[in-house]
Amino acid sequence: MATIIEMPKLSDTMSVGTLVKWHKVVGDAVANGDTLAEIETDKATMELENFDDGVLLKIFVSEGNEAPIGSPLAVIGEEGEEIPEVSAPPSDQPSENSQEGGEDSQDEPTPETTPASSQDDAGISASPSPSPTTTKSDGERIIASPLAKKIASEKNIDLSKVTGTGPSGRIVKRDLVDYDESQSSSIPQEDVARSSAFSGKPGRIEEKSVPLSKMRSVIAQRLTESKSSIPHFYLQKEINALPLKSARSSINQRLAEHNDEPSKISINDLILFACADAIKWFPGINTSWNENEIKFHGSVNLSFGVAVDDGLVTPVIKNADTLNLESLSIEAKTLIAKARSKKLMPDEMTGSTFTVTNLGMFGIDFFSGIINPPNAAILSVGASIPKPVVDQTGAIVAGETLMLGLSCDHRLIDGAVAAGFLKLLAENLENPASLLV
Repeated sequence: MATIIEMPKLSDTMSVGTLVKWHKVVGDAVANGDTLAEIETDKATMELENFDDGVLLKIFVSEGNEAPIGSPLAVIGEEGEEIPEVSAPPSDQPSENSQEGGEDSQDEPTPETTPASSQDDAGISASPSPSPTTTKSDGERIIASPLAKKIASEKNIDLSKVTGTGPSGRIVKRDLVDYDESQSSSIPQEDVARSSAFSGKPGRIEEKSVPLSKMRSVIAQRLTESKSSIPHFYLQKEINALPLKSARSSINQRLAEHNDEPSKISINDLILFACADAIKWFPGINTSWNENEIKFHGSVNLSFGVAVDDGLVTPVIKNADTLNLESLSIEAKTLIAKARSKKLMPDEMTGSTFTVTNLGMFGIDFFSGIINPPNAAILSVGASIPKPVVDQTGAIVAGETLMLGLSCDHRLIDGAVAAGFLKLLAENLENPASLLV
């Protein structure tokens, strides 16, 4: 029996998703565990995993189009099996990031009536139908919506000279409405897309506008709300980083001696572990604000920032207060790998009660983070910096220091509570053995 693949709910705030890329085409054999497509949500671009064996019989949503949660995306079944009747996504949902009130969808065939040739034209099939220009001079295939191709044909526009502003550089209607070929850009597509990571090479300096991704829009909305509605206050503490680094080396050496495939402990793992321990002593840090009450959470769910190509995701280590150091480290590395491979599940990004953000690996000495609602606080971690320090005897010796910053919601946390938490955290990081007994 044929199975209808629906748009899943991939985040707690998601209402629609954008089909960024299909990894399979109609007629392909698919198996349990295969990646069917990439879907952009309000928090990240994630892979859609398949759970059925069979053949991809039909695709209802082409690349670049949006679909609400629960709407049909594709059908998987036996070869030659009859495709069940399904309803198309609601007509009020925007198509291809269109801002013209759905004009694109009016000119394109509906999913139920889209013939095979139209699916090819939408870039779903491996054999696209002829279009004004289907490849660039270097042989790279041009990705454009059916309506964009229609407009290009009518206006005799060379699509190879057009810079697409849709998902993954897809050329959409707005790119062609007021297009002037004399003003066409020769900037490579990869330079147009916004990237949160250092590319390793200089880029072109050029004035341009890049449409907001769903992730960036949500980041902007949430942080604006956080900064404008939450009364932040900030504390900072400089710690001696040498004991922390020495402890990491000793722990990793011991793990290597006793485990065939040891998981190396990082400085960030030790900081996360120390945070979970300190919160046990200061539960007021692990709270959330409601209009009529303060919620004290019964577990410590630590979220931490992971930079990805299109923004930042914050996976969550659930029940971190119950994990030993090695287990916490393994869980953190698993979540990081999933985040970078776009395989995070919705429940792995929700339920955070405290956040740690670390820019030390980028050489940043110190910064103050913006609280991630509904958290009451966020810890900022800077780089370890070689500098003279005063030892226990009062002598000035060579050492390394690290800056910790704590941003707090003053509605929930008073200065004394925040100071006590940060002081205990610093003491534990300067004496890591205290965490392991």
